[in-house]
Amino acid sequence: MTEADTSALLGPADIRRLAAELDVRPTKKLGQNFVHDPNTVRRIVATAALDPADVVLEVGPGLGSLTLALLPAAQRVVAVEIDPVLAQRLPRTVTDRAPGLADRLTVLNEDALRVTADQLTNPTALVANLPYNVSVPVVLHLLAELPTMTKALVMVQAEVADRMAARPGSKIYGIPSVKIAWYAEARRVATVPRSVFWPVPNVDSALVLIERGTTPDADRAKVFGLVDAAFAQRRKTLRAALATWAGSADRAADLLTRSGIDPSARGETLTVRDFTALAQMAGKAHP
Repeated sequence: MTEADTSALLGPADIRRLAAELDVRPTKKLGQNFVHDPNTVRRIVATAALDPADVVLEVGPGLGSLTLALLPAAQRVVAVEIDPVLAQRLPRTVTDRAPGLADRLTVLNEDALRVTADQLTNPTALVANLPYNVSVPVVLHLLAELPTMTKALVMVQAEVADRMAARPGSKIYGIPSVKIAWYAEARRVATVPRSVFWPVPNVDSALVLIERGTTPDADRAKVFGLVDAAFAQRRKTLRAALATWAGSADRAADLLTRSGIDPSARGETLTVRDFTALAQMAGKAHP
């Protein structure tokens, strides 16, 4: 990023001025916490390691802190903002502060949980400070909807970051861990202090790097249904936890055994490949 680009970034005074101008009061309902530290957004963009040809999807751009840092590093930025006031103001903020980059920005006033591939133009990367309350559902929706998106760098609550990147056998390994692993490998790569946000949240945040891999050749809906069933009662063995899913505890035990899985194991010990094999075994038993 050049010196001119750096001067375009928003600082604490800029964030408060824009918020006052728009009469914006960050809400817990929308999970809004605005980044006001230029060093943090520079760090996020550097960590994302974008190619100049990348089309970047940003979810929840807010007042534009990260947007202004992304524009010099990518071919285009498509920003999806659910708040109509913020969505309307963002293009003018970019025009005011980085006029030479304004033509790289597209803003959609949409819900990221409902946005479709047809509304976007084949983004190759997701880089976003995600709203805390919908971070995992947004990531899963976009991974499913956008096959062109090969990587993501998202800022989420530190606790959520750990769950997203957890490995089998961990106490925090669960539904988000398995479902993200269906599409990609997730790694927590950095911690972000709460002091860089306004308003200051009650928790620290973290950056999670998600790199798409090879998706299993199986019915995703059936595998995800199995994952939901396995973790619905974490303390139970798989034989017991999957009794309803399989039709009975005995049938669950039989399917587990035939899939090479110990019926007395628990869901947190299974990889996404294990869940896939079990779902496929059940499909063979009942086509």
